[in-house]
Amino acid sequence: MTDEHKAALATGRNEGNAVRNYLEALRSNKPKRGRRRTRESIAARLSAIDAELDTADPMSELRLRQERRDLQAEMESMGTKVDISALEEGFITVAKSYSARQGISYATWREIGVDAAVLKRAGISRSD
Repeated sequence: MTDEHKAALATGRNEGNAVRNYLEALRSNKPKRGRRRTRESIAARLSAIDAELDTADPMSELRLRQERRDLQAEMESMGTKVDISALEEGFITVAKSYSARQGISYATWREIGVDAAVLKRAGISRSD
């Protein structure tokens, strides 16, 4: 394998990682459908789960205990806002060359949730 080929592979890996990390951050910060949960609504559901556990059959107990863990984790993460600006900058740096190499259009980036302003900063236009 030539040094040029190794460098091309490394570039592809780095660009792919930057794109993947940004898209995963977008997905994890995407607003959920329906009513937003509050600390109070989560606390109320946790209390209800504790009451239900007293009379639950083994399968229901298993499901309730998992739901309780999920709710506790959600409550702990409430209020923590993820700053994706560094990931966005990494994406902007590589998005144009990644798009060209992979044949990804502007419309596809928009469809997956990338903001138009981010694509503009990356140098990706509607004609791409």
